[in-house]
Amino acid sequence: MRTEPPLLSVRNLRTYFLADEGTTKAVDGVSFDVSAGRTLGIVGESGCGKSVTALSILRIVDDPGRIVDGEILLSRNGGSPVDLVKQRKNGRFMRSVRGGEIGLVFQEPMTSFSPVHTIGNQLVEAIRLHDSLTKKQARNKATDLLTMVGIPRPASTMDQYSWELSGGLRQRAMIAHALAPDPRLLIADEPTTALDVTTQAQILDLMMSLQEERSMAVMLITHDLGVIAETADEVVVMYLGREVEKGSVEDIFYDPQHPYTRALLRSIPALDAAPKVKLPAITGSVPHPFDRPTGCGFHPRCPEAMEGLCDIEEPATWTPADGRGVACHLFGDHQALVSLKGRRS
Repeated sequence: MRTEPPLLSVRNLRTYFLADEGTTKAVDGVSFDVSAGRTLGIVGESGCGKSVTALSILRIVDDPGRIVDGEILLSRNGGSPVDLVKQRKNGRFMRSVRGGEIGLVFQEPMTSFSPVHTIGNQLVEAIRLHDSLTKKQARNKATDLLTMVGIPRPASTMDQYSWELSGGLRQRAMIAHALAPDPRLLIADEPTTALDVTTQAQILDLMMSLQEERSMAVMLITHDLGVIAETADEVVVMYLGREVEKGSVEDIFYDPQHPYTRALLRSIPALDAAPKVKLPAITGSVPHPFDRPTGCGFHPRCPEAMEGLCDIEEPATWTPADGRGVACHLFGDHQALVSLKGRRS
């Protein structure tokens, strides 16, 4: 049976910040696919390279950051995939992709919206940039978008500024802005950050219902594994700019392999947990990419690290099944254990 190719394929993406004081490897070899109508969750602690991955896809990484290796293949209707890395980041093609075919919900809408232009002004501009409509037609479409995302009194909201709206309404307006040109892929970077749990649930329900209506692909970036469990189909776990584990949401939650993934899952509070018991925490913190440890990046915090191996050699990615991947010396063909035994003999 012929399967439809993924809408977006990222292969061995490496985005470095080349500063005078040294090179920061923010994204250092990440690969994944995003398919139409499916949700890919990218999870990890702050500083793991999740947001830089999203910015790299849209080619909006600030200087001195640049993509030094890898492919970002975007499938085109009726044509062969286009490698976005090879396109001029400020060229006409990338401007048509950015916002047109790929929409982005920024992490903080307060700083993403212009404070001196109304919500309506910014929505109309986004619509007319990708669609040949009059100002009146674009304004009507913008009002419809605000209605679609559940904003009450959309006509009056069009004339308001972002700082006049609550956090939940600003996030809904940001989603409307991202959906204005009807993108095939929506990248949501921490869309529920700093929102109360009720508003978080409403925003996630909104995104999932819009995805179903439009058969849209969604790439959801978050550090909240509870959100991933509710919304994602596939999951990529990132640590220190690298992909340490990936698989279906069932694989990640019911059969986690990497010590980092297991540690993240242990830190989630459970309804049946004993009262007044401290949650297990991962010791230490994510190192700065400029000061990356040798070998496996997680080994200074890993309770299962093997001295003489994990602190020296970077683990290869073990692929036990189609769609699964684990980058850890504990797994694979046991060559790591054989190597360790040889070192100690």
